[in-house]
Amino acid sequence: MEAKRSQKAPSDGITCDPSEDATTRQSEPEWAKFYYFSGDLRPALLSPKRAVPSSIRRPDYADDRRGVSMSEQRDKANNKAIRVYGTEELDAEYGLRHACAMGREVLDLGGKALRPGVTTDEIDRVVHEACIERDCYPSPLNYYNFPKSVCTSVNEVICHGIPDYREVQDGDIVNIDVTTFNRGGYHGDLNETFCVGNVDEDGQKLVRTAFDCLKESLAMVKPGTLYRDLGTKIHKTAKASGCTVNRSYCGHGIGSLFHTAPNIPHYHKNKAKGIMKPGHVFTVEPMINLGVPGDQTWNDHWTAVTTDGKRSAQFEHTVLVTEDGCEILTARDAEPVMCWNQELNYR
Repeated sequence: MEAKRSQKAPSDGITCDPSEDATTRQSEPEWAKFYYFSGDLRPALLSPKRAVPSSIRRPDYADDRRGVSMSEQRDKANNKAIRVYGTEELDAEYGLRHACAMGREVLDLGGKALRPGVTTDEIDRVVHEACIERDCYPSPLNYYNFPKSVCTSVNEVICHGIPDYREVQDGDIVNIDVTTFNRGGYHGDLNETFCVGNVDEDGQKLVRTAFDCLKESLAMVKPGTLYRDLGTKIHKTAKASGCTVNRSYCGHGIGSLFHTAPNIPHYHKNKAKGIMKPGHVFTVEPMINLGVPGDQTWNDHWTAVTTDGKRSAQFEHTVLVTEDGCEILTARDAEPVMCWNQELNYR
């Protein structure tokens, strides 16, 4: 008979090897013992950081000790203009469209792996390996020291949830946020929220409302639209369903940089600068709450949760402003506009 494995806490209080028993893997990290949680969700331990082959092109922050993107820092300090992407940058073999298409494929695989009993760490493994198979770097990995290859945000988590050994429960809602960095040096970013098992009516309403908020705002994307006006449309759509919009996290420009201008708040009466022009590429990703719009951050320094412990949901696309409207670069095949299909987001 195998000797009983010790259930002592790992030396760093945060990670443990996958070979440890379930009780150890699902125990709380050291920081959680002294943290006041707003809701019922609790973190578990993390698996060790996953490796990326040296053959994969890396963004500049991938091997930085602090995970700092110096290219983003320089852009923030010196550039106030919104980049305009041309045909060559978009349509090259490893151009921006390719990065977004790879992100779409990876998210679909991560979503298919989701079910009651699976851990979010397993979703991270699926996403990580799918990125590598597509010759892409998983953009979240080591970005300002984020420890995993995907964000998985469960129930009251608004965004930036860290995959861990916690098992997804029947009735959870789970957001999977994927960004891929391809050989051409471009990022493609998208996310979706899934209903797992028997989700109650409020949870289903929330997920559908988050979808509708993104859909209605993307219908406004065209040359001449003020970036600040998207927040008003999102606010009105959320309010009509009795939901609120988080104000702390925004959409952003994307392409050769993970985050850049423009900044796109999702709330009413924001002061975002800029007018949409053909060639602009950015994300819209409204975070919609069942309760109050406020947030707080766990002591893992990443996980943003609602202050009242009620649930939050989100959908995101990377979009291109065209001459007469917009193109969703991260859309599913044969779905040029967003169409609600319950079967695609229920597990």
